[in-house]
Amino acid sequence: MNLDQLIKGCIKQNRKAQEELYQMYKKTLFVLSLKYCTNEAEAEDNLHDSFIEIFSSIKNYKGKGSFEGWIKRITINKAITRYKQSYILTAIKDEYMQDDFVTENEIDLPLDTLLNFIQELPHQYRLVFNLYELDDFSHQEIANMLSISENTSKSNLHRAKQILKEKIKPKSTFYYSKQKNGK
Repeated sequence: MNLDQLIKGCIKQNRKAQEELYQMYKKTLFVLSLKYCTNEAEAEDNLHDSFIEIFSSIKNYKGKGSFEGWIKRITINKAITRYKQSYILTAIKDEYMQDDFVTENEIDLPLDTLLNFIQELPHQYRLVFNLYELDDFSHQEIANMLSISENTSKSNLHRAKQILKEKIKPKSTFYYSKQKNGK
């Protein structure tokens, strides 16, 4: 079945269509869930909650914009809702500082190491970093999603980048030295 047929089948609650749609997007949405959840078990729970929401509200998908974008938005919103229920969001009242993050060209780290560093960020910093840097949400959108101010979003992003910068510097130097010495 093509995507349009799967969507129509899911609207009719056809289990075969739901299974095919699940198989088609489960890896993509699991990886997305991992970005916003603290561990794999929580990401799996988020994935399943997201698919329940997708199947129950698929009739509301109007075909405007990509379907994948629509289901990703549901998955991100589920993770944020889960986060809001689990953790107390604390607003940080700092002025947004100029960004001096390390650029892509300046680091030479394996991707899994960088992703682990992002996963280790404090919860709110990780959420803001992922939403802004990886999923292209604006600070205004992030502020609305997390019920914080735009300046708090900017400050949390800055702090996330500072933490990552501190973690990347020693690893990047070590990794570069190892490669240079051929070890």
